[in-house]
Amino acid sequence: MRLALNLGYWDRGGPAAVVALAQEAERLGYDSVWAAEAYGSDSPSVLAWVGARTERIALGSAVMQIPGRTPAMTAMTAATIDALSGGRFRLGLGVSGPQVSEGWHGVRFGSPLRRTREYVEIVRMALRRDTLRYDGGFWTLPLPDGPGKALKLTIRPTQERVPVYLAAVGPRSLELAGEIADGWLAIFFSPEHAGPQLAALAAGRGRAGHGMTGSSPHGFDVVPTVPVVVGADLEVAADALRGYCALYLGGMGSREKNFYNELAVRMGFGQAAARVQEHFLAGRHREAAAAVPFEFIDQTALLGPPERIAERIGRYAAAGATTLAVSPYAADLAGRLDVLRTAAEALPPA
Repeated sequence: MRLALNLGYWDRGGPAAVVALAQEAERLGYDSVWAAEAYGSDSPSVLAWVGARTERIALGSAVMQIPGRTPAMTAMTAATIDALSGGRFRLGLGVSGPQVSEGWHGVRFGSPLRRTREYVEIVRMALRRDTLRYDGGFWTLPLPDGPGKALKLTIRPTQERVPVYLAAVGPRSLELAGEIADGWLAIFFSPEHAGPQLAALAAGRGRAGHGMTGSSPHGFDVVPTVPVVVGADLEVAADALRGYCALYLGGMGSREKNFYNELAVRMGFGQAAARVQEHFLAGRHREAAAAVPFEFIDQTALLGPPERIAERIGRYAAAGATTLAVSPYAADLAGRLDVLRTAAEALPPA
């Protein structure tokens, strides 16, 4: 199992911190660095900034939002970063959620699985430099009733095949990821509850005639993003993540549709997830954070002293993770850099 760095959103410390973290991860032998986007900074800009200041570490989007760009624009961006970085780009995609898709991008959220399938097909066609002709339910290229012309990407990515990763939470989206992608970007991944998720991925891989072995970008890569807090007091370490967990379980969606809350329910935290959501949607954010169970945080993060973190890393590897994307939590940049070093030192014993 390899280590990766998840930067989250670049404003968690500013651009200098982003570069410092990525450079230290590269020095420590981390495999890749991933950047996020929601409705603030965009991930490709951050990755271009990091790519210009590193030499070897792979650059991954976690994610580029499907409703935010046409598939052709995503292919252009992927090919550009891949070429500029010497073949280091990994394209992570996700449909986001109804609130962001419809409220921020103005794109209806309906039929996300079919939309994702078509999107990935068009992106792959464009990156292969096929002449772009497509007749689907969401995209028709060129448009049939105007002067549009079937075009081909004018530049070449360095990699023969830019790996595509999908962020997926629900069972059907996991099957789709297994079927059409090169990897899965996971959130709130628990080694104790990973069996059904990996079974869904395997079902999709089997439908496409592929297996689940291998951890290279050209095989299938299981990439959980895992917050890491180093410290002797487990409760104090967990407290650092309560706001983050409450935001996703309570605020990343509506009462009727919240993929992360539904995941917590499937993991056996149904009553607690309902309480977190109730508090969060009522504006009681401190109460929402306090209602997140310690067990949920501990099962989906790495908490404690280095030896405990090493033991938990071993569980992630045994559960099927092939790349562990470390999201370092600490009070300042120096502390976050120390977290990266702790994880790197913990990997060999694990």
